[in-house]
Amino acid sequence: MPIVRGFSFLTDYRKLVLAGIASLGFIMAQPARAAYTLDVPFVPTPYEVVDRMLAIAQVGPDDHVIDLGSGDGRIAIAAVRKYGARSALGVDLNPERVAEARANAESAGVSDKVEFREADLFETDFSSATVLTMYLLPDVNLALRDTILKLAPGTRVVSHAFDMDEWEADVYERVDGRSVLMWVVPARVEGRWKLEGPDGVMQLDLQQQFQQISGTAGTAQATALPVSGSLNGAAITLVVGEGDSARTFTGNVQGDSMLVAPAGSMDTNWKGSRL
Repeated sequence: MPIVRGFSFLTDYRKLVLAGIASLGFIMAQPARAAYTLDVPFVPTPYEVVDRMLAIAQVGPDDHVIDLGSGDGRIAIAAVRKYGARSALGVDLNPERVAEARANAESAGVSDKVEFREADLFETDFSSATVLTMYLLPDVNLALRDTILKLAPGTRVVSHAFDMDEWEADVYERVDGRSVLMWVVPARVEGRWKLEGPDGVMQLDLQQQFQQISGTAGTAQATALPVSGSLNGAAITLVVGEGDSARTFTGNVQGDSMLVAPAGSMDTNWKGSRL
């Protein structure tokens, strides 16, 4: 049985999956370089799916796009040529696909902005990506998930076909019968915070499940209030309290600092710091 970074897949299962999907080229990675499996056929992702993946991610001139399992290079090339990304990198384990992608980039006139590497995605540093695209088997997505969650808040991650289990996608669409999913990497806010503002000081004890927030807030009057909220990259929404007395704050998280304001206010007049 072929092995994908510690996950086993029956040959019949792999053939069944490949028969029903279009692929950018799966990367089959094993601990030893000589044991890599390159027997998975390459079936290009349709251009309409490529376009929608890049459009959902709102790729533009400030973006560096990294495509995991880049195949013939069409996503990385389209990111630069059609969507104006400043640069793109494609990673694939198959040297034939890498050579083909480089030739395609040359033909498209974007080889100065697009790079293709023959590499194991598990040994590739993709922390510089502002947009990460991929079409990988579900267990590979899960194996990468912790690394992806350490990317800079606001990084957009787009997957063709497969999800990331309990990390729910921020955007889900169907394109000609195919699934396209996008996640926005959330800031990390779990822990204890002090939030100071015009009405005094609150201490927040926050728990985080991907982009969802829960917890409690302790006020100067020693009142414990429930907290709920969500993250969209570094953008945060917090609801303190419940019912008619609940207060909603919106703002941004920058590392160990938080600037928020009551919903509807133009001033970020509450300042938070991690304790």
